[in-house]
Amino acid sequence: MAGQTFAFRAIDLAGATSSGELEADSKAAVSEQLRQRGLIVLDVSQKSQSLNIEDALRRFRGVKMRDLSVMSRQFATLVASGMPMLRALDTLEQQSEDEMLKEAVAGVRGDVEAGASLAQAMERQPKVFDHLFRSMVRSGEQSGRLEEALERVATHLEKMDGLRRQVRSALMYPAFVFGVALLVMVGVVAFVVPVFVGIFLDIAKENPGSGTALPAPTQVTVGASNLITGSWYILIPAFAAFAFALSRWKKTTRGREVWDRAILRIPFKIGDVIQKIALARWSRTFAGSVSSGVPILQSIQITGDTSGNVVVEHAMEDVYDSVKRGGSIAAPISNHEIFPPMVSHMIAVGEETGQLETMLTKIADFYETEVDAKVKALTALIEPLMICFVGGVVGFIVISMYLPIFSLYDKIR
Repeated sequence: MAGQTFAFRAIDLAGATSSGELEADSKAAVSEQLRQRGLIVLDVSQKSQSLNIEDALRRFRGVKMRDLSVMSRQFATLVASGMPMLRALDTLEQQSEDEMLKEAVAGVRGDVEAGASLAQAMERQPKVFDHLFRSMVRSGEQSGRLEEALERVATHLEKMDGLRRQVRSALMYPAFVFGVALLVMVGVVAFVVPVFVGIFLDIAKENPGSGTALPAPTQVTVGASNLITGSWYILIPAFAAFAFALSRWKKTTRGREVWDRAILRIPFKIGDVIQKIALARWSRTFAGSVSSGVPILQSIQITGDTSGNVVVEHAMEDVYDSVKRGGSIAAPISNHEIFPPMVSHMIAVGEETGQLETMLTKIADFYETEVDAKVKALTALIEPLMICFVGGVVGFIVISMYLPIFSLYDKIR
């Protein structure tokens, strides 16, 4: 980190504030220089630098959940062994293979070395350590059980990563087959159909008075072929612009709400799977924050913010208002359709018995098992539907190409 530029804020013994920039190897070196000047350090932060293309792409992808869970597990082990915090962070920095995670840990180590707490240092790395991660670490620091909090963070991340991998692996084969089939269909329309069109034109020239008008299915196929081969330079940018506009729209408040509600209503059990994934993620996050000792109102807020679905987020806003007024969690949950009755009943039991964390964990385990079964059933349903769709499209193309030949044969007879 040699040659880095740091911005600082400090006050002198008279109470006058000062700020500026210093070149140093680390934040600790900046703090030491300021102390030698007789200043009391308030804040030291590294100035952002311009990113090259590789760094920009890496930051766009973010840190993999699996790498973050491994780091959390290693961090918990180092803390439990009694290793000093700075040395533990230095060890994590050296062992991390992900460059973005390595930089984040280095930044945390520098802030801790400058006098910040671990949670405060992580707050300056929000792209790596999310709200839930930081809240669980803060709770662990305050209770003196940091290693337990880090273990819970690691367990939570492993469960969430397992759920994501489970869904991704189940849908990978159908997506691959559909992509290959789509490429084959585009290839047939772009390269094979024009050959037949040439044959039809030759027949029309040789028989100018035969009235060889192409049948309607053939005209549709030929039109699609002409569109792909003659206007590809328009179609590709138009598709890219549409995808970009859709992505931007989904990030707006209105777009996100419409999109999240729409995907829950997708037919063929797809919406049902998406709902169960959202419930599994919600209950796992809620259980993790409660088990780490995060205050219940903060846990509710964090769970809503990290739910990934605006419907769940709105439900947690109602839960927050209810609990803030002294009400229960189960009552407002029962008023939202996205939560089945079983969820509100189990949460009510958890509240009455003081076992909310246990009930939330059981809900998470149940829906993760449900997601596994539903995804497998959905995959088994998608494969024959996909085969029928691809076969129907290819059959339509083949029949539409041979219809003029059959028509010509009938006229010859």
